[in-house]
Amino acid sequence: MIWRFQRYHIQKFKRAVLCAALFLWPTLSAAAEITVTSANGNLTLTGRFIGYDGTYLQMESPYGPLTVRYGDMTCTGDDCPDPDSFVPTIRLSGASRMAEILLPGLIEGFGRSMGYRVAFAQIDSTHATLSLFQDDDHVADFTIRSSTTDEGFADLIAHEADLVMSVREVRESEVAVADGLGIGRLDDGRQSRIVALDGLVPIVAPGRNVPGISLRDLSRVYTGGIRDWTEVGGAPGRITVNLMDPSSGLAQGFLDSVVARMNRPLTEDVRYHATLADLVAAVAEDPNALGIVPWGKAVFAQQLALTDQCGFSLLPRAETLKAEDYPLTMPLFLYLPQRRQAPILREFLTWLRTPESQLVVRRSGFVDPGPVPIPLADQGQRFATAITLAGDEIPLEELQRMVAIMKPRTRLSTTFRFEAGSSRLDAQSRSGLLDLAQSLRKGRYEGRSIMLIGFSDGRGDANANRLLSEERAESVKRALVTLIGDVRDTVTIDTEAFGEALPMGCDDTSWGRELNRRVELWVD
Repeated sequence: MIWRFQRYHIQKFKRAVLCAALFLWPTLSAAAEITVTSANGNLTLTGRFIGYDGTYLQMESPYGPLTVRYGDMTCTGDDCPDPDSFVPTIRLSGASRMAEILLPGLIEGFGRSMGYRVAFAQIDSTHATLSLFQDDDHVADFTIRSSTTDEGFADLIAHEADLVMSVREVRESEVAVADGLGIGRLDDGRQSRIVALDGLVPIVAPGRNVPGISLRDLSRVYTGGIRDWTEVGGAPGRITVNLMDPSSGLAQGFLDSVVARMNRPLTEDVRYHATLADLVAAVAEDPNALGIVPWGKAVFAQQLALTDQCGFSLLPRAETLKAEDYPLTMPLFLYLPQRRQAPILREFLTWLRTPESQLVVRRSGFVDPGPVPIPLADQGQRFATAITLAGDEIPLEELQRMVAIMKPRTRLSTTFRFEAGSSRLDAQSRSGLLDLAQSLRKGRYEGRSIMLIGFSDGRGDANANRLLSEERAESVKRALVTLIGDVRDTVTIDTEAFGEALPMGCDDTSWGRELNRRVELWVD
């Protein structure tokens, strides 16, 4: 018997491989071919048209994706671009959650900030175009295909998209296929942008009196290990399990980050829903229901806090999502291929790091990834927990030293965490490191002091953990110094480490240990 969870992933991987096959063997593809010939006639290549940026043409060749200067070549074929009438077209494909509001808002905001007139056209239920004009000149088109994250990566692999809108991190199978086709390694930070942050929240019907639910229990519910509310502290009732359709990136993100850790299949009792509105309505009407929805979408339902046996209780807020202090934080990505991009696309990607873009993100109902200050006065709960949980290995003097160092400084929400079982920064942290480096190069912290403070989980010897947290802080500093170059002379970057002294989660779970292994950013 093939488990439903396993079968879903196998089918998805087959779809990715099929897309790769269609591209590797152009005879299987319905796309028209073009033939380019060099001016002296010594070179002739035939292959599928990939793209054109007004100067360079990209095409598939027997040697993989090839970029040639179009003015130096002659081209035959229906897909040959006409330089005189050329208008750059940026093709976006992927998650409907990003396609419906977020990306149209960002493109419109970008256009207006650049002084362009923006025209929106809804082609059909899944396709829209935003056109940019300067006076009577047609500057560019941004076409948006609203589908799923899976479909977005399939379109990118087939060279039918320039940007993937993804509500989950790229998977290893997708990285391997794209890399094999010359599209580049999509897990490289230079081929992705985090444009917004979201979070997954467990919800129940109003009136369901449950104090909260741990991630471990949440996983056991979705794998059939827990079936009644009494097992998680609620009144009797068989739990009705609800989830978005498994082809959605939101469901995949939940399956990857929570369900997969149990090494058990998803329960066959799951009720799937095509839309978030359907899921929320089903949960709100069923007193025994449990569902998973994005942050801010729990309308008419009740959110459950994430708890653990050490007394931590977390609900998603803007600052906890920015700092990844909430364990089900979900970055929203744009992935792009490793090839020459049209100038208008490069300008758009640069604009995404500006305060104007972050305002659009907030107005669209998401959390922007920009750093915000978290004053010491707002962190009383975690300091109280640290004092409560401190054992003999964390003396009062060490806690006093920590507070003395932090008191004259302010924590920024930018926090550096690491992939499970790895010394590599996770995707949100890699993006935060690039943003911090850019801010330093622009002089935003000139003359100020930055301190990177490392923390560890509580497993093992306390002295060894402090040394390990120091090594993590130093590794982040080295990566930052490499990125900023000569600017390092205008700002002071120091490190400090306190090991297991300030936990964010319970060390009895893998989720808690991952929250605790971090490097925080503090500025004076």
